[in-house]
Amino acid sequence: MNPPFTITPLILRRVSQIERLIGRIEGLEHPKPQPHLRKTNRVRTVHGSLAIEGNTLDLNQITALMDGKRVLGPQEEIREVLNAIQTYDDLAAFDPLQSKSLLKAHKQMMQGLIPNAGKWRLKNVGILKGSAVSHIAPQADRVPYLMDDLFAFLANDDLHPLIRSSVFHYELEFIHPFQDGNGRIGRFWQSVLLYHYHPAFEFIPIESLIKDHQQDYYQALEKSDHDGDSTHFVEFALEMIHRALEDFLQNFSPKPLTAEERLNRAAQEFSKQTFSRKDYLALFKTISTATASRDLKHGVESGLLQKQGEKAQTAYEFRKS
Repeated sequence: MNPPFTITPLILRRVSQIERLIGRIEGLEHPKPQPHLRKTNRVRTVHGSLAIEGNTLDLNQITALMDGKRVLGPQEEIREVLNAIQTYDDLAAFDPLQSKSLLKAHKQMMQGLIPNAGKWRLKNVGILKGSAVSHIAPQADRVPYLMDDLFAFLANDDLHPLIRSSVFHYELEFIHPFQDGNGRIGRFWQSVLLYHYHPAFEFIPIESLIKDHQQDYYQALEKSDHDGDSTHFVEFALEMIHRALEDFLQNFSPKPLTAEERLNRAAQEFSKQTFSRKDYLALFKTISTATASRDLKHGVESGLLQKQGEKAQTAYEFRKS
């Protein structure tokens, strides 16, 4: 049986907005960010997810640990960061549809922090908010069956991956399958699911944005608990994904290529063949027809290109050096 939730107009609108932003990323000349931005975003991801759990190491300390430098701080918090860095570095290697892969990720994330890392919990648990119990998780003996059902939902449901990953995130927190580390592994596994939906998500620090809206995050979990379905949490999670993508595009701002740089790249692509303006536009999806025409005219005038034919029959070929 699938987890209970309702696809609302807000959820559909968020999915549409996110897909448009992904289209903009795909339209970038170099959609994969440069190494320094990838590193900065990975630091923000690790910091965001662990800060939610009370880790006090700051961005500079996490950057130093990522660089292999020594850092002064509580040893348990340093271990948390090192574990998370390694786990996120391996993000692409985890199979999002296999519970064994989730257990492996939890073991890696919690190694040296708890004695039963990578194993389903064997005790019943309640989640405290202050001194009051805010959520009583399902009994421990039901955890393996509930997680099997949850992974069956992932494998067999034809929902949009953005919705499915958000439902999974909530349901994992509700089941609370591990004695500790449920929050960080739930956020991590949604990142794994999103990466397999689109590889750009490997470098988008959604966890950092959730940390900035930590109270809203907990309220979304509590409201879905109260409602008995994940609808409200899915709406919240999609909003975080949408904002994270907007921030990513704003900070990315890749330097546009010059006409010479585009022609040099085209020379590598079409080195021994003729090509049309349409072929040139297919190679550089973000430029206009007028820009392509100017590039090709410049290539002819500079002696880099030979032009053949007229109008619709025009073709170009790079001169042999």
